[in-house]
Amino acid sequence: MVGPGGVGKTRVALRAAARAADDYPDGVWLAELSGLRDPALLPNAVASCLGIPEQDDRSQLAAVLDHLRTRRLLLILDTCEHLVDACALLAEAVLRQTAAVTLLTTSRQPLDVPGEHTFRLQPLPVPGPEDAIAAAGAGDAVELFAQRAIAAVPGFAVNAVNRADVIRLCRRLDGIPLAIELAAVRLRALPLPELADRLESRFHVLTGGRRGTVSRHQTLRTAIEWSYSLCTPAERALWDRLSVFAGSFDVAAAEDVAACAMVPRDRVLQVLVSLVDKSVVLRDGPGACAGTRYRLLDSLREFAAERLAAGGGETECRARHISRYLAMARRFGRRFADGDQLERLRQLRAEHDNIRAALEYAFAGPGWDRDAAELACVLYGYWHISGSLREGAYWLDKVLESAPVSTSPSRERASALIDRALIGAVQGHPDAVAQAREGTGLAAELGDEGLCARGYLALNLALTMAGYHAEAIDAGTQARRRLTAVNSRAGLICLDAQMGLLYELSGNFDRSVESCQQGLRALDAGERWLRSYLHLISALALYQQPGKEADCAQALRQGLTAKHEIGDFVGGAFALELLAWLAADAGRCGRAAWLLGSAHSQWERAGTRLGNNAIMEEFHQRAVAKVAGALGAASYGSLHAAGAAQLFDEIVPLAVGEADELTAGAPGAGSRGRADGGLTKREQQIAALVASGLSNRKIAEKLVISKRTVDAHVDHIFAKLGISSRVQLTVWLRERLPRARSGQLSRSSS
Repeated sequence: MVGPGGVGKTRVALRAAARAADDYPDGVWLAELSGLRDPALLPNAVASCLGIPEQDDRSQLAAVLDHLRTRRLLLILDTCEHLVDACALLAEAVLRQTAAVTLLTTSRQPLDVPGEHTFRLQPLPVPGPEDAIAAAGAGDAVELFAQRAIAAVPGFAVNAVNRADVIRLCRRLDGIPLAIELAAVRLRALPLPELADRLESRFHVLTGGRRGTVSRHQTLRTAIEWSYSLCTPAERALWDRLSVFAGSFDVAAAEDVAACAMVPRDRVLQVLVSLVDKSVVLRDGPGACAGTRYRLLDSLREFAAERLAAGGGETECRARHISRYLAMARRFGRRFADGDQLERLRQLRAEHDNIRAALEYAFAGPGWDRDAAELACVLYGYWHISGSLREGAYWLDKVLESAPVSTSPSRERASALIDRALIGAVQGHPDAVAQAREGTGLAAELGDEGLCARGYLALNLALTMAGYHAEAIDAGTQARRRLTAVNSRAGLICLDAQMGLLYELSGNFDRSVESCQQGLRALDAGERWLRSYLHLISALALYQQPGKEADCAQALRQGLTAKHEIGDFVGGAFALELLAWLAADAGRCGRAAWLLGSAHSQWERAGTRLGNNAIMEEFHQRAVAKVAGALGAASYGSLHAAGAAQLFDEIVPLAVGEADELTAGAPGAGSRGRADGGLTKREQQIAALVASGLSNRKIAEKLVISKRTVDAHVDHIFAKLGISSRVQLTVWLRERLPRARSGQLSRSSS
């Protein structure tokens, strides 16, 4: 779908996707690309959208293609114009190597790939002055203006008296929806005739009165300039500075980055709210931590970014942007194993686009090399916990490129080598051992005891994964002595997990369990990531010891719960597998069958099974043979398919609760296992109205309640369903509440 900026490409794509959702059993997926600037990270962005982890040794493009080959789904690539070549290569590969995937792209220009069908989205038609009485719901520019105007000024209506002014205004704006919306909101301050006169005058000054020379892009730009000129100096200053954000941001971020002499920190919220009222900034719904987030539309961000650069404020504002996310990353890195880990992880996940933008700015800008290196390295724990190993490796490799080998040791290079080795060890990278050795050597030359301790921690893991167990034990001994000396509690717990894995792989199961228990005793109650791995490693060791089945099952239940809480479905798949093996050994073959099916669906997302470990694969095949033999092929296949079709959120309570039967919506299954998602009747009513395209203000008018009440209901709906956008809500309604399909969801709005 192509068209000029502001014509509504994204909105039309989302509406089309919602209506076509039933044709795609594997879902509708939206990859928002406006905040992405580095073409090399396009496959990572798409993989993240699809929920594909970055934990194996395939390229991200290969992982995406493997994931899509067996699926029937709709993938939307939204805002491609700044990544046309990269999007074209991706689209061509997807179309060539998959059979049932439909791609829908929005861009200001076609991708020009084989098989592309271009739909040019035109601005809304503007009726002529003679069309005094147009049909209601005609879908034209006047109707859109009327809808947005009544949202801004309750009671407004297009009638015989004002229709000519409305048509004149819409015609001057070329029927471009964004421009019309920006104009309509100004009715709060100006009467319609004056609004139309001012806009007419503005265009005449900027274009010399030659109407035929105004391109669609220039029309939108002029409308944005006009809206900008009507803002107060404080509003303009904040608008400019908010342009450095990629994706969404919250109030705290706006205060840290965008505050300035014109808009002091204590006035940022007030000015931000006024920009929301003027439809310059959009309220984006609740974020990962239930806080409201905001965003600028792409066209408004581009305009403001140009103004910021022209005014000389870009460097200072970007520096503050980098500083904010570096400070956030430092806090996470220093306390990565603390009890509030989950909350801080959610904060970082909500800011992933901004973290990526900060890294791009830092690597591109002069004098920010050290900030770039520190940000990439201090996020080591985040890259692991969030499943973004390949992206973490990408940024660490950029650090190594910018901090090459030299005669004088560099802390940036040493830290990047050690963190790269830790990631590479998990990925099975052949250079991990060499990188750990080089990084540790540089840290020793620098006399940095803390970094040297981390180096030995990385060397222990790299040697373990490479199969050099005796050397790994020596490296572990060095790591423990040095980590103890620098009082690194988190490092010592990581070492307990790594040594537990080393002992398990070496067949020393008692030592493995002992090491894991030592790590668990040292953890804060709220920590999730290390806890989950310690439980799973312990469970694998216990599984291989006769008579330890109950202890193994308990460790798996605890590990699966923690994996679910942090959103690690790959670790969750390991837990489901082992629970299935235990069920098969106990003769609970029905339970084993659906657990194997659920694990299978997660392995498909990952593109691998059981880390390609030969011993674990043997356990898997033994369990499958036993269960299929006991149930018969047909019954086993049916239960396996049922488990695979169940949502991970629904499976976990059943697996942890030792259920034998697969029952959707069983007690404890959570609101997402229920057909209504746990929504009250009022929330269902409001959800349907949101999905129909109505604004919160329009819903408030329709239901005769306050807008603030609607805002609160929408926040609760998003939180209950675990979603963050209106298109996700629309798709959820079509899947879960079929009765709504023929009602509110069939309505259209501009």
